[in-house]
Amino acid sequence: MKKIKKPSVANAFYSGNPAELSAQILSFQNDNYNNSDYKARAVIVPHAGLIYSGRLAYEGINQLDKDIKNIFILGPAHKKWFDGIGVTSYDEWETPLGNIEINTEITKELIEKYGAAYQDEALAPEHSIEIQVPIIQSVIGNVKIIPILIANQSTDLITKIIQDYWADKQNGFVISSDLSHFLDDEEAKKLDLVTAQMIEKADFNGVTREQACGIMGIIGLCNFAKQNNFSMIRVDMINSAFVTKDVSSVVGYGTWFLYEGEKNNYIKEYYGNFILDLAKTVIESSFDRKPSQHRYPQVLDEYGACFVTLEKNGRLRGCIGSMSAYQPLIIDIVHHASDAAFKDPRFSPVTKDEVKDLSLSVSLLSTPVPIEFKDEEDLLNKIVPFEDGLIIQDGKFRSIYLPVVWEQIPEKKDFLASLKIKAGMKPDYFSQTFTAYKFRTIYIK
Repeated sequence: MKKIKKPSVANAFYSGNPAELSAQILSFQNDNYNNSDYKARAVIVPHAGLIYSGRLAYEGINQLDKDIKNIFILGPAHKKWFDGIGVTSYDEWETPLGNIEINTEITKELIEKYGAAYQDEALAPEHSIEIQVPIIQSVIGNVKIIPILIANQSTDLITKIIQDYWADKQNGFVISSDLSHFLDDEEAKKLDLVTAQMIEKADFNGVTREQACGIMGIIGLCNFAKQNNFSMIRVDMINSAFVTKDVSSVVGYGTWFLYEGEKNNYIKEYYGNFILDLAKTVIESSFDRKPSQHRYPQVLDEYGACFVTLEKNGRLRGCIGSMSAYQPLIIDIVHHASDAAFKDPRFSPVTKDEVKDLSLSVSLLSTPVPIEFKDEEDLLNKIVPFEDGLIIQDGKFRSIYLPVVWEQIPEKKDFLASLKIKAGMKPDYFSQTFTAYKFRTIYIK
């Protein structure tokens, strides 16, 4: 006889009525703006009651590849503390929408190979895993789940589990976690933004458990992403005040999915036209049009650096940008579109009559990487023409060339000499304090 896990938080965290529960989950689909059609295999989603964070959880789970056959649900233990990771001895999990099968073979592997132990008593009252199950049933359908409860455990083991099971494309991962708890609205937003940037950079130096109750699972997934040169893409962030209107004590919620590649490639593929339209609208609205107010994908709220380039009849008409990411990408685009048109000191401001003749491109910059070199020849040997952009600096002198400049200056020595002149140096300038950084760009044009 099959052993069935009964629901523990139905009629508390979600409706116990099948029709009401289905209708509520279906309603999330109608307010779902951020999802692209990218098929992810790992997400971070919140686990409060569906009325508070259900839309964000839906957006994350809906981003998952619908061909997945096994979903690991990793949630933090709130009710009972123990060492290691906990799994369940049950065969199926019951919800108001029916039963979903638990992959008992993988559960046994987790015990044999990764030191997991049955923790049915800890899992029984736990909401962090159960709240995800009805959404998975609604969105994915024919799938098995592997519930994993995380208590006192190294993040390295979480990373290893994800790494080992990632090779099978039928496996997906849901990391269940809320963000900050019970701060006022203003302080919560500040702390949640810090946590978001940690997730997006996979840099958790100084992180605390107060930033997210499921921080161990989050770190485990983000470290896996970093090791494989993958990116965490932000889908949405809110807090409970969005529903309750009580700003005195809130809980933060955020959703991300793992993109198997570099973030700027994702932005170009799915939102390239949006970015070009935005930059064009900024320039046009500086005359007699008001910019239209549109919702925009939250990935553009992640910090990023860009250059906006304007050309007229094939000749440069303005180019302004940032050398490194210091503000949300969408703000960087807006500022530099305006500056390229009206504040490039090499050109007079663009006129209204010129706008129709302009071609526009946006370059998204990767994080600059410092180049270690002994002398100028060594520096030149470490630059890849037509691929690397270059930043040089020495004291007050600093300048940048995008990779596109190689088309005009294809020889390395000439490229560097020209960049020195642009920075205010002599062509043969060099010193012991001379520094250089290289980067790559994704062009949207």
